Amino acid sequence: MKAGSGIPLWIVALLAALCLAVLAWTTFGFVVPFKHETGQAMLDTYFAGYDESVVFHMQALLDENETATRLLRAMYFGPELIFPALLTALLFLAFAKLGPAGAWFGRSAHPLVAKAVYLLPFLYGIADYGENIASLIAFGDSGSANLAAELLPWMTRLKFASLAICFILIARLAILRWLSARHD
Repeated sequence: MKAGSGIPLWIVALLAALCLAVLAWTTFGFVVPFKHETGQAMLDTYFAGYDESVVFHMQALLDENETATRLLRAMYFGPELIFPALLTALLFLAFAKLGPAGAWFGRSAHPLVAKAVYLLPFLYGIADYGENIASLIAFGDSGSANLAAELLPWMTRLKFASLAICFILIARLAILRWLSARHD
């Protein structure tokens, strides 16, 4: 893949706008009402992570509050069905727009390493969908609820870690691109 490969900037901007719109839908349509209904935040908003005890506490809370359960399920079957795919596409296109396949940060990279970096957005997408599936199972009536409750914190950590790495790499690539343009 060639840096700056024929991807128009308007496509990247459109994906960013769609991500923001779906994030706003999630926040104002589900996260805020959930907090108002229960007095607690949804687990999806715990950026620093959480452990199994928090998941078990949320299970008990949802068992007692049908409205909160409906809000959570509606979020996973609404905006959370499309947000991970949109953000994955945005991250991938940002890498494609900014990053050369053969060199990263001014150093030559092994072709497999350079191509593996392009997989980071997909790792984020898989982790986010995995977190959503684990949440639906953990907060449902499935016999696998306990297993899903154990996996849920790990899926959240993987999601945020891969997302943070993507943002750091994109920021570095953008800065390097800007600096190289200033010297030309």
